[in-house]
Amino acid sequence: MQQLPSHRHSPWHAGEKQLQEKVGVAERMEVLGQKVIRDYMPDQHRDFYRQLPFMIAGAVDAAGQPWATLIEGEEGFVTSPDPRQLSFDLAAMALDPLDPITGGLHAGDAIGLLGIELHTRRRNRINGHIRQASAQRLDIDVEHSFGNCPQYIQLRQYRRVHQRGVERLDATELDARSAEMIGSADTFFVASYVEHDDGRRSVDVSHRGGRAGFVRVQGNRLTIPDYAGNLHFNTLGNLSVNPRAGLLFVDFATGDVLQLAGRAEIILDSPLINAFEGAERLWTFDVEQVVLRPAAASLRWAFEEYAPTSLMTGTWAETDARLREREQRNQWQRWRVQSVQQESSDIRSFVLAPEQGAAPGFAAGQHLPIRIATASGETLLRTYSLSSAPSDGFLRISVKAQGVVSRHLHEQVRGGDVLEVRAPLGSFTLNSESRRPLVLIGAGVGITPLLSMLREQVALGQGRRMHFFQGARTLRDLPFQAELHELVQRAGGLLQVHRALSAPEADAVVGRDYEQQGRIDLAQIKAALSFDDYDFYLCGPAAFTQAIYDGLRDLNVADERIHAEAFGPSTLTRRTDGQVTTLVQPPAASEPVPVYFSASSKEARWTPDSGSLLELAESRGLTPEFSCRGGSCGTCKTRLVSGQVHYPNPPAELPDDGGVLICCAVPAQGEEGVQPLVLDL
Repeated sequence: MQQLPSHRHSPWHAGEKQLQEKVGVAERMEVLGQKVIRDYMPDQHRDFYRQLPFMIAGAVDAAGQPWATLIEGEEGFVTSPDPRQLSFDLAAMALDPLDPITGGLHAGDAIGLLGIELHTRRRNRINGHIRQASAQRLDIDVEHSFGNCPQYIQLRQYRRVHQRGVERLDATELDARSAEMIGSADTFFVASYVEHDDGRRSVDVSHRGGRAGFVRVQGNRLTIPDYAGNLHFNTLGNLSVNPRAGLLFVDFATGDVLQLAGRAEIILDSPLINAFEGAERLWTFDVEQVVLRPAAASLRWAFEEYAPTSLMTGTWAETDARLREREQRNQWQRWRVQSVQQESSDIRSFVLAPEQGAAPGFAAGQHLPIRIATASGETLLRTYSLSSAPSDGFLRISVKAQGVVSRHLHEQVRGGDVLEVRAPLGSFTLNSESRRPLVLIGAGVGITPLLSMLREQVALGQGRRMHFFQGARTLRDLPFQAELHELVQRAGGLLQVHRALSAPEADAVVGRDYEQQGRIDLAQIKAALSFDDYDFYLCGPAAFTQAIYDGLRDLNVADERIHAEAFGPSTLTRRTDGQVTTLVQPPAASEPVPVYFSASSKEARWTPDSGSLLELAESRGLTPEFSCRGGSCGTCKTRLVSGQVHYPNPPAELPDDGGVLICCAVPAQGEEGVQPLVLDL
């Protein structure tokens, strides 16, 4: 066709531009919009509309309320006499007079149109005005025409029953029938509009899709995730300027049509956004009017499959379960000791299970926070690595008798006793998807997370070769020997165990009880391993872990192949490409900084001699949970509401953005001087 002249002014209004600016695409969309949004219909769009059995329309009634509806007819009822006009022949299937949209379909009224073909997932959009309207015909002048991608459109095949309902049920609140229809929907349509400075309206109607259950119903309020799309923000841009909206739900099996009128609100910052799989933002819709027209559509659709993009998104049931799990992970629970087993002279294992509910999932290598009350009434918290594997079906910690809490567990706790426990945490975990040979190197009680990894890898049965290096002082101090022997048998030749004793007993036999006298060192590791590309996991005292790490790096083992966890403060210094890595962070504050603890409505003034933020909180009577005071366990992680922090001794694993390990952090110096620090504590 001959290219028609098109507009060269911005196709976006203020609301759309505002959202585009928030996601950093305003300049790009300004250029793109003038290319893809036309004031005429390309020939392929005109041909597409002619073959449709229905179109979705949005219009505004006399009270200023937008409505969305389905206009249907025999294929060919939509025609286009020229690229700037679209016509509906309604003689064979007139608009339902019970449809609330009819009050907005008059000559001169603005209209939004969506042509969507569910059996091919094609769709195109139009904004325009009605030039002529009657019971038999609608003629539309096109102002904006553009295509849409097939994202989130579920595949359906249609048929016609040549029968339409003649009933309309009105309400101001959702009843059980309407709520069920919404809650089980995987598709709906939304109409919105804006008033321009010249008094003209622009109406938009768009498609929304996801897995069944992606719309939450709570009384008269709906909550809807907004996924990655074309960045036009036509609907949300309208709603940011004018919150009035009209929603259309169609029961594809029965032809029931549910139309809702109400007001929307866009949510750009909420924990729910991160919790809902695929959501980039949310919006709510408060229902003010409900119109249910049973069997109002003569079309019926059979579901075939979800759009691939829909399968990548969540549901509210999954989101709620995820939030409950997160809440549970942050709460102390009563766990009962199922059994106790002495593993060596000073290491004892405790199998634990929650008194109520199922045990939480965990990753091999994680640790379990334990809280006890001493005889003096002091509450103490420690974290102990899990020595069982996720595939074992039970949770087991193995504790060395060193310190107040561990000695309490050894001396006071028996089978049937109850401990206060939180869900497992920690980032020192096994990458079970790697197929590289696995090398686990542990000293003393450092074997515990490595044993969890080894048990999991053997259970997976992936054919991965495994080397397990274990060091202790004496044979009596060497735990889990029977268990390791069983794992060697189960692994079928894929697992080799290398044991080193620094002071073996006189009756300990080399080759039977251990493989080498002395401490685990790089020479022993090199002698046992053939040349290959390995994944290394190290755990033990800080000096031991650093020495093994440095030796491996000197042998040109890539930093990303070495996973390590040190006991106590995480002091491991890493090197990348032969250089010591440096953490880029703002400098520590050198003058007093106001610190606000928002959850407890307390404030304090930090000074350079105040110590860590944990110590500052304790000086104000707060009792944040902690264990290591060195950043290795993650127990003290707190949400950073605003401000910046500095880590004088950076932990091996920094928390995600928005979190701070208060046990080893201090306020940072802002670019413009002192800036208050706000912690969710």
